[in-house]
Amino acid sequence: MSAINFAPPENMEVVYERPESLAETHTHYCPGCTHGVSHRLLAEAFDELGLREKAILVASVGCSVFSYKYFDVDSCEAAHGRAPAMATGLKRVNPDAAVVTYQGDGDLASIGIAEVIHAATRGENITVIFINNAIYGMTGGQMAPTSLPGQKTNSSPFGRNVEMTGYPMRVTELLSQLDGTAYAVRRSLHDAKNIRKAKKAVLTALQTQMAGLGFSIVEMLSSCPTNWGMTPEEALDWVESEMIPYYPLGDYKVADSVANLDGGKRR
Repeated sequence: MSAINFAPPENMEVVYERPESLAETHTHYCPGCTHGVSHRLLAEAFDELGLREKAILVASVGCSVFSYKYFDVDSCEAAHGRAPAMATGLKRVNPDAAVVTYQGDGDLASIGIAEVIHAATRGENITVIFINNAIYGMTGGQMAPTSLPGQKTNSSPFGRNVEMTGYPMRVTELLSQLDGTAYAVRRSLHDAKNIRKAKKAVLTALQTQMAGLGFSIVEMLSSCPTNWGMTPEEALDWVESEMIPYYPLGDYKVADSVANLDGGKRR
């Protein structure tokens, strides 16, 4: 069998191609999962800001446990929830590096909540990419700290009972109250318009870090069709109809120094 030539014809303009910072490999994510979208956004941001050779990705434990395989940048794996602690050490010994943690809601908002709060309190110059899909994905669909009231999961088959388990944790709002946080925003990956906004936020977060302005976090609302028991299209609709009302999109903290970056164009 002859090899397939993927090169476009000479008269065809290339308008979409794989970022150099994104590894050329298959991923393990379920069909319809938007982890792949967020990976591309981060890889594009590395490329556009010229940070590929300076980037250090800290992978978390969860669905994104193998994220270090999907980026063509220096990467490492942290213990469950400890990515911000590892990123702190990496940034302090490599102050010119672009250190990014990539974490899900189970990793960051549950076992790792102390690490991320204290990293933000200290104003560590790291960037956190926080994927919120309101459920534990890798371990089979249990209720997470971010699961919605009434949401059915494998460990809350009758729906989340807030009288028994408390209310969902709004991480970005929480971290935005800390003095060391310079940039804290929430975006969504459920449609093209919001994906573009998420891309701009990732760029701003990385610029915030490289300017030494403090801790930055970009939360992205993401879909989990497999554990939600939905089709990919239904899952995207559920993000819009159910998640966004509880987790409003927007800028929760943009320090004046961040707003002035690049003439304020990176919001």
